[in-house]
Amino acid sequence: MSPAQVQSLLNQAVAHHRAGRIAAAEQIYQRLRSVAPGNFDVLHLSGLAAYQAGRIPAAVDLLGRAHAAAPRDHVCAMRFALALLAAGRPAEAEAHFRRAVRLRADFVEGWENLAYCLKAQDRLAEAVACHEKVAALRPDYAPGWYNFGLTLSLAGRSAEALACHDRALAADPNCALGRFGRAQALHQLHRMPEAVADYRRYLAANPRHHEAHSYLLFALHSIGGISRGELFAAHVAYGRSVGQCAARPLPNAPEPGRRLRLAFLSPDLRTHSVAYFLEPLVARLDRTEFEVCLYHDHFREDEVTARLRGLADIWRNFLGRPGDTVEAAIRADAPDILIDLAGHTGMTNRLPLFARRLAPVQVTYLGYPDTTGLPAMDHRFTDAVADPPGEADGFATEQLIRFAPTAWAYAPPAEAPAVQPPPALARGHITFGCFNNPAKITEPMLALWARILQAVPGSRLCLKGSGFGEPAQRARFAAGFARAGVAPDRIDCLERTPDTRSHLAGYHRVDVALDTSPYNGTTTTCEALWMGVPVVALAGDRHMARVSASLLAACGHPEWVAVDEENYVAAAVRLAGDRARLAEIRAGLRDDLRRSALLDHAGQARRFGDALRECWQAWCRRSPRAAPLGAMAAAE
Repeated sequence: MSPAQVQSLLNQAVAHHRAGRIAAAEQIYQRLRSVAPGNFDVLHLSGLAAYQAGRIPAAVDLLGRAHAAAPRDHVCAMRFALALLAAGRPAEAEAHFRRAVRLRADFVEGWENLAYCLKAQDRLAEAVACHEKVAALRPDYAPGWYNFGLTLSLAGRSAEALACHDRALAADPNCALGRFGRAQALHQLHRMPEAVADYRRYLAANPRHHEAHSYLLFALHSIGGISRGELFAAHVAYGRSVGQCAARPLPNAPEPGRRLRLAFLSPDLRTHSVAYFLEPLVARLDRTEFEVCLYHDHFREDEVTARLRGLADIWRNFLGRPGDTVEAAIRADAPDILIDLAGHTGMTNRLPLFARRLAPVQVTYLGYPDTTGLPAMDHRFTDAVADPPGEADGFATEQLIRFAPTAWAYAPPAEAPAVQPPPALARGHITFGCFNNPAKITEPMLALWARILQAVPGSRLCLKGSGFGEPAQRARFAAGFARAGVAPDRIDCLERTPDTRSHLAGYHRVDVALDTSPYNGTTTTCEALWMGVPVVALAGDRHMARVSASLLAACGHPEWVAVDEENYVAAAVRLAGDRARLAEIRAGLRDDLRRSALLDHAGQARRFGDALRECWQAWCRRSPRAAPLGAMAAAE
């Protein structure tokens, strides 16, 4: 084939490529590689097409050959790095991203992708430096400000992240992602009504952006005045928007008693509340009954990740992988039961994958206090206190599986400090406390706490959580208490501490913990109890408002669960008024937890496994490929 013919064919392939007809382009590229195997343009564009089609090994091979043919081409170096990153080789990718920006110092796209690569390695400070470089090169580049804001949010610098998203919108008022990023930053700053407004504004223009829809649903749980029916309808609408794909054949044999492959998918297989409650179950599942796949989906891996990885028969991290790639990997593993641990939370939402039916049985559990809204999600695991039978079933698109007396298995941190006497004995005044996520603290909650403080002379309230180190956050809460008639100097606001031991030591200054409503604590409730601090909870009409009721019932203290606001105030005041009783409670709470289902890890794992087996057997009975009962009996 002459050079002119090669160029003509290449032009045809490029036309297909630019028009998005990747398969047609790839057919021509493949033909060209057979006649011009060393042609840089052919290799480069072939590799790009393979990358865009999700064929990562082929992309790495082709872009690597192109880069070797033209090592000073900065664009090719960057694309080769992108393929390496998608292949899970971040260190090699970083070297080539750095080469790309050395070849061309003003290469904005190269700096942006280098920042992403550094984020994938949990090197946020270095990623920020790359974004600063982009901002200096292109101060009017809206996508650059948006990406800068995302990195700052991951670094916990939410106020600065908000400023970046505002810069993105100032540079380009039509920058839709800037609006989405702004909503996320407001969400992190616990300015929930503003966050919800921005999520809705973004979704009005981008209704098919399922991740933004999930963020909105999560935020709605921290907004007062939304009825249970309204919240349920919003989740059902999400399920309709995602849809349900036509079922593809699954290879799983419908044999009721065989060993099952369980797969857990979560961005939180790290130092995170979800992992704290998951690890006791996974560690004690009967491995003659179950094989375990753990699918992580986050850039951060730590000592908790290492422990969980050691419990997995199959371990994968899907960070940054497109949905089609993740789907292919899960289908190749062929889990019998696929368990979602995130719901409408997490940096990257994978719920739409469940709509594609990746396993015969699909379950949601642990990470989200509500229904997913997905028709293809078969079951949600819970208990009869958090989701009372009959009453709760009409507000879930899944079948509710009440598998244990309480739906959680708590593993107290090994580094937890010893319990100390109630601080009121030494200080002479009662200190109430709440270490829940500040997003759960609504204006009505402040008013309720103000009534407690007014009823207990000299008492104080200690709040601890992300953002309380920022003056604007403290001022906002101080103003809320002032409106409710409580002097701000009775409120102590503490920022999150860097490690678990120092966080738990914060309970040494708290006599009585006050749970939030309608969005209860979970980990914080367990932590307070483990540190000997009684928790007063207000039970509501939905799962998120009944979690603490379940936990307190499990440890033998249902008397701390109030059915209305009057009882909530009365319970807190009653505990505060008996310091001898507080000391007695303090000394005995750890033993109460040890006797509860929460710390019966073997029992909870058995109950969890039995429930999964029952879900599997129900699927087997429905499967058209199931063996007739007589045939199964004969086989036994």
